[in-house]
Amino acid sequence: MKALYFDCFSGISGDMTLGALLDLGVDRELFESELKKLKLNGYDIIIEKKSCNGIWGTNVQVVLNDHCKDMGEGTGCVGEHKHLNEYSAEVGGHVHGHIEQHSHSERNLRGIELMIESSGLKQGVKDFSKKVFREIARAEAKVHNKCMDEIHFHEIGAVDSIIDIVGAAICVDLLGVDKVFSSPLHDGHGFIDCKHGIIPVPVPAVMEMLGNSGIPLISEDVNTELVTPTGMGLIKCLADSFGNMPAMIIDRVGYGMGKRHTGRLNALRITMGSLFEGENLMEEVALLETNIDDMSPELLGFASEKLLQSGALDVFCTPIYMKKSRPAVMLTVLCSLENEERLVDIILRETSTLGVRRSNLKRYCMKRETVTVSTTYGDARVKVASREDFKKFSPEYEDCREIAKRTGIPISTVYDMVCESYKNTL
Repeated sequence: MKALYFDCFSGISGDMTLGALLDLGVDRELFESELKKLKLNGYDIIIEKKSCNGIWGTNVQVVLNDHCKDMGEGTGCVGEHKHLNEYSAEVGGHVHGHIEQHSHSERNLRGIELMIESSGLKQGVKDFSKKVFREIARAEAKVHNKCMDEIHFHEIGAVDSIIDIVGAAICVDLLGVDKVFSSPLHDGHGFIDCKHGIIPVPVPAVMEMLGNSGIPLISEDVNTELVTPTGMGLIKCLADSFGNMPAMIIDRVGYGMGKRHTGRLNALRITMGSLFEGENLMEEVALLETNIDDMSPELLGFASEKLLQSGALDVFCTPIYMKKSRPAVMLTVLCSLENEERLVDIILRETSTLGVRRSNLKRYCMKRETVTVSTTYGDARVKVASREDFKKFSPEYEDCREIAKRTGIPISTVYDMVCESYKNTL
């Protein structure tokens, strides 16, 4: 399974993402031919190698033609300022007054989506690109108390964002990626000057996208913005999980160069390789535990169901005795590291406990997949686990229950029928 790992040690922006993906070896001519299917005019894209702190990577710069190009000269908006925040909205956009005075052409979200949908790009590229734009527009609309349809992308910012977002989607498609993982995001601190005044770092749109996302953020001692809204939108929509790099057999490493001087290597590093799926597939999980002796079993059952619905890998209760031989239960939750804080919050809200113990565990797992089989009474899913030359399988309970309720057949008979249907596929 081919995977990418985004190492966001210096934040992430749209141009850094596109540069790092191209640096992984995407065919330049094929990329540019796909990008032309967007039928977006009025710009040139410069893709070149660049060195920072002795490390070479790919630098991407979008240069607007004619009067737009002239407006960018001397302001830093095409180069230096682009990394500060290449996304620019009608409200809260980070653009200098020089561009603000001259820019007269705008694109709203619907116009951008129509342009993408009417292009000759692959449907998957279209869907992902629109998803990212909607995520950014949603955040900006919430921050500025506007409807999403009221958010307009100024021409200077819109062209950059369209190229970065659609270009990244094209690269991921050309690379044939199955899974995307990311490190925690690193951002700076302080304040930056934008269209409507001085705002804090991380910028409000980025903070809005981080809300309730489970994405970890680390504040660095860098007095500027490292995570831009376009970069945030891209990685939020791309990554399956955030944390340490999974076990991978590494094929290539790409660097996308940033535009600002931060006193350190300002680049995004993306590692491409195959997930290691050996005989003993091991993964790291979080173990959450708490002892409870003053709670109704029904309420505890509700909490357990909510934990499972929110992404817990397993939830179970163990009878225990506490001080003075008080009978109690120990609630145990296994979860992925990225879901840990969200599930801790559920435990504290839905149970009577005042604290939760946690530890990291590594567990061996069989390779797992879900397949769908056809039966006389409808389709049903089957969970299949494999290791070396043997397999285990089990019908999905919810599917079997639905068939049993609909037909009146005993659920045990449905189980046998689904098992037999799966065996016939081997």
